[in-house]
Amino acid sequence: MENVEKCACGNEKHDEKLEAILKKYKQDKSNLIQILNEVQETYGYIPKKAQEEISKYLNMSMAEVYGVITFYSRFTLEPKGKYNIAVCLGTACFVKGSEKVLDKVKELLKIDVGQTTEDGLFSIEATRCIGACGLAPVFTVNEEVYGKATPEMVEQVINKYKEEAKNV
Repeated sequence: MENVEKCACGNEKHDEKLEAILKKYKQDKSNLIQILNEVQETYGYIPKKAQEEISKYLNMSMAEVYGVITFYSRFTLEPKGKYNIAVCLGTACFVKGSEKVLDKVKELLKIDVGQTTEDGLFSIEATRCIGACGLAPVFTVNEEVYGKATPEMVEQVINKYKEEAKNV
C-alpha cells in the first residue's frame, strides 16, 4: 500500500497517469480488466474519473465498466486505508469464530465492512477463504496473516498498527 498514488481526480497530474496507462493498451474491450487492474494498482481503487475515461477510451458504456468492477471482488470503488484489515469468513474460519473477530474490528474502528476510517489509516473487508484453513480463524492486515485469531488478538494487532502509524 505504500506505493499507491493519491488520486487527484480532475487535475492534470492524474490525467497524465491515467493517459499513460491507457496508451499501453489497444482500444479494445478485451483490455478492460488489464486496464482496471493497472488503475487499481496505481491508485489503490478505481476512481469515477478513471471509469469515465476508460469508458470513453474503450467505447463502452459506464454501466459495462461499472459492472465489471463490481463483479470482481479484487476491484474497489473506494480508497482503502493504509492498513487494510481483511477477515476471512470462509467456512472453516466462520465455524471457528471469525464473525466475532470481524465484530471486534468493526467495534474498535467504528466503521463497517467496505469503509475506511476518517484518518485513512484503516479499512475493513470481509473475504472468503484465503487458503489458511489450518490457522482458522484468520485475518490479514495488508499482506500479514494472523491465524488462530481472537477478539483480544485483534485489539492488540490494531493497537500495534496505530502505534506504528504514530511513529512514522
